[in-house]
Parts: sequence; C-alpha cells; structure tokens
Amino acid sequence: MFTPFTAGDGETIPVQITGNGPPIVLLHEWAGDSHLWTPLAERLAHHFTVHAWDARGHGGHPSTGSEPPTLQRMADDLMDLIDRFALVRPLVVGHSMGALTLWAHVLRHGCRHLGRICILDQSPKLVTDDGWPFGIYGGFTVADNARLVARMRADFPEGVLHLVGHGKNPKARDAYERNSRGMQRLRERLAALAPEPLIACWQSLTAADLRPALPRITVPTLLIYGEASNYYGPEVGAHVQSQIAGSRLLVYEHSDHAPHLNRPEHFLEDLAAFAAAPDKAAA
Repeated sequence: MFTPFTAGDGETIPVQITGNGPPIVLLHEWAGDSHLWTPLAERLAHHFTVHAWDARGHGGHPSTGSEPPTLQRMADDLMDLIDRFALVRPLVVGHSMGALTLWAHVLRHGCRHLGRICILDQSPKLVTDDGWPFGIYGGFTVADNARLVARMRADFPEGVLHLVGHGKNPKARDAYERNSRGMQRLRERLAALAPEPLIACWQSLTAADLRPALPRITVPTLLIYGEASNYYGPEVGAHVQSQIAGSRLLVYEHSDHAPHLNRPEHFLEDLAAFAAAPDKAAA
C-alpha cells in the first residue's frame, strides 16, 4: 500500500512504507518503480522502516505537479520525502537512476541530513567523451545518445531494449537477439508506460555531470558494482571510490547492472553490516 506525500511543486509521490526500525530509503532505476525492491524490502523490513517511492514520472502515476521529472527535481523530491516523514539521518540506497538522484541531492542539499549512503552500479556521468571513459558501455557519445532518444521516440519499448541488448554483458546481448521470455516481459511492461515523461527524464540523466558531488560526500559510503555489469563495471566503481573519501567498494562476481538482485543474500548481509558498523568502521 502506498502512502503518498506532496512534493514542493505539488506532485503527489507514492511511497511504500513497511517495517520498524531506523529509516532506510530505496531509490529505483530509470523506467522502474518501487516494486523492483519488493523482495528485498520485505527482508529489510525486519530491521528497518523501509521507504520505497515511485519516482515522479515513473510507476504509471499521473502527473500532478508543475515540474517535469528532471534529475534536479527528483533530488529535491528526496529532500521533501525526508522532511515529510521526519526521517532522522536515513540510510539511502540508490540503484542506477537512484544513485544519480542521490548524487544530485548531495550537490543541492549536502549531506547534513543523511546518515549513510549506498550506491549500486552507476557512473556520475553517463555520456562519454575523449576525457571520460567511465560512462555507459565505456563508449556512449552525445551522438549515440541522440540516436537512442530517436529510437525511443519512434518505439519506446524497442529503444529501451536496444540499450539493454547492445551493452557489455554477453548474456544480455544473447537474450535480446533471441528475444528471450525475460525480454518479452520487459517489452510488455515498458509498453504499458507513458513514454514522454521517461524520455524527458532520460535526457535529464544523460545531460548531468555529477562528478563534483563525489568529493562532497561526508557520510559513510558503500559502493557495490557488478563485475559483469551491462553498462559499467569494476573500473567505474574503482574510480568512484577514489573520489569519495573513506568509501568502501565491493564488486560482486558474475553480477550485472543489478548486483543487489543478482546476489540478494550477499547484498542484505553487506548492507546490514554497513548499517550496523560505527561510522569510522563503515568507512
């Protein structure tokens, strides 16, 4: 069941709240929703009060606010969520777009109201150039992104599946080429979504450069990357770790862009240990 709150621009944002204990906030990936967290949230609810939102423009909810689903607006939405539910220094976990939202939040609001953060398989700058090899695929230019956006405008599900199926992970490429049942289910789910808010959101994500946020992080930080990520990989995690003082990097073997879902037991153990450690030990 959702407990909605109203963001600063009037947008109604649904949040699933479960469990008891210290607060944890779960931020999902682009074109996803809070239900992607359900298997983990049910376990986390034994130890935390879990807050998992459907980010604006996501989850099939109609827009009620005056602002589009940009990264900057979602960063402010996170501040509104923390204020609305009076969360005291929560642990915030961001996967993919959720990690970008968290980094943008640090740039706009700092870390004073955050307890700890966990980043799951993301780069602070998605588009690559001659001086930045750590974006999508290790090679995803402005022109590549423009072609992807054109594909999504022509056929949103197929555009997204093209992004998934032409990455670094051979299993994902194979699944795309043979149109596996998993790809078919993803296509069906994407076809049910309104594409324009998600495309606008994607353009905001790919326009962002959040590298300045990394050295500004002053709370214990856990980084978890997939060794077989379709988009990034351990080298991106190593770079992010080098920019966040005291951060800890874990690389999950044989895991793709969703290491927390590929190895849920491992993730839950690592997150619980991170949450329970003293600040210096966590770092």
